[in-house]
Amino acid sequence: MSVLLTPPGPELRLLVSLAAWTWPGTRPDGREIAHILITHTPALTGSGTAETTEARMRRLSASLGGLADAREVIPELERCLQIVGDQVLVHFPGASRRLRLPTRRSWTEQVARSGEAILLLGLAPLPQSAGAAKVDAYLDAALAADRLLFGRARTR
Repeated sequence: MSVLLTPPGPELRLLVSLAAWTWPGTRPDGREIAHILITHTPALTGSGTAETTEARMRRLSASLGGLADAREVIPELERCLQIVGDQVLVHFPGASRRLRLPTRRSWTEQVARSGEAILLLGLAPLPQSAGAAKVDAYLDAALAADRLLFGRARTR
């Protein structure tokens, strides 16, 4: 008899290769809401196939409770955002590490007031050094190719 063990949360190698961006935005009703984009860096892709990397990112989505594609209703995720002082961290259930988000004070205050943010998980790689123009182009291309997953992350 053999047993295949699957780690309960995302693997450490994936967590350390994640890149993140944050920005303020608006909901369809015009109210403010914070946004978070999380992708993996090209370095992770270089060590395996793109298919394997996408499977890892989809497992990351599953660890959060499952994110939806652009044509589905955006699910409310388990409490995964944590504000510690002026830092905002994303907690992935089953992982020992938290992802520290790049933030500005006004963005952090907005998350603290609303208790939520829209989380976008990109299935394609994007270097952490990407600036606003490159992130915008990435979002447009990923949305058109159905390579973004969405969820509402909460602090409470």
